[in-house]
Amino acid sequence: MVLGIGQMATTILILYVSKLNKIIHFPDFDKSIPVKLFPLPLLYVGNHISGLTSTSKLSLPMFTVLRKFTIPLTLLLEIIILGKRYSLGIIVSVFTIILGAFIAAGSDLSFNLEGYTFVLLNDIFTAANGVYTKQKMDPKELGKYGVLFYNAYFMVIPTMLISFSTGDLQQVTDFKHWTNLLFLFQFLLSCFLGFLLMYSTVLCSHYNSALTTSVVGAIKNISIAYIGMLIGGDYIFSILNFVGLNICMAGGLRYSFLTLRDNNKPKQPTDVENTS
Repeated sequence: MVLGIGQMATTILILYVSKLNKIIHFPDFDKSIPVKLFPLPLLYVGNHISGLTSTSKLSLPMFTVLRKFTIPLTLLLEIIILGKRYSLGIIVSVFTIILGAFIAAGSDLSFNLEGYTFVLLNDIFTAANGVYTKQKMDPKELGKYGVLFYNAYFMVIPTMLISFSTGDLQQVTDFKHWTNLLFLFQFLLSCFLGFLLMYSTVLCSHYNSALTTSVVGAIKNISIAYIGMLIGGDYIFSILNFVGLNICMAGGLRYSFLTLRDNNKPKQPTDVENTS
């Protein structure tokens, strides 16, 4: 949690200095900013708490399967909140990823009601956060830099209070290696890389969609599993798991192909352009 605070502080510092030097632009603070940002800070807290709780309640394979439900939830929320429309091919690709994840974890379908509840809440918070971030990135709202800056700005103090109440802050204060230069370098590097991850995620949603960002995350996880088969040494092979991973990857690649094809289609001229 303290590392999260470090990543927020890094985000605030980098974006504020960049704004002062006119490298980037986002709106100055005024009374309308909290209204424009709402409900992103609440979704962030919900995402954080439900994510930490659900990881401790479920086995890793089952957790991975249920986290994939973020993808269809994102699709549903984009249709409801942003008014987007998706082709049947894209919808089939999304549910292919879910099917593959279920097959991959078929040998570990343990049931834990509390764990299921928290991980599904985590899926809802993650999907809603992605969709509302996309909405708030509109230049008429906060823009991509404004969303990053003000989300970190409003959440850094509440996160510190949560960290204090859970005892994390005390443990960090008592940590004996703050004078170790290698540890300090790695901690600061993690803070910077956390900012870079948040920025690249927002950038992906800005240029594509919240759904594409979710699918890219799923493809990344599957790719890590493939690399783990060859390099890591801790991958335990099973037919179900291997078949499920391949179905997941097929769904992800099909989604990517259909999205690229749709994006490269020539746009139909509007009535005004026809008149011109």
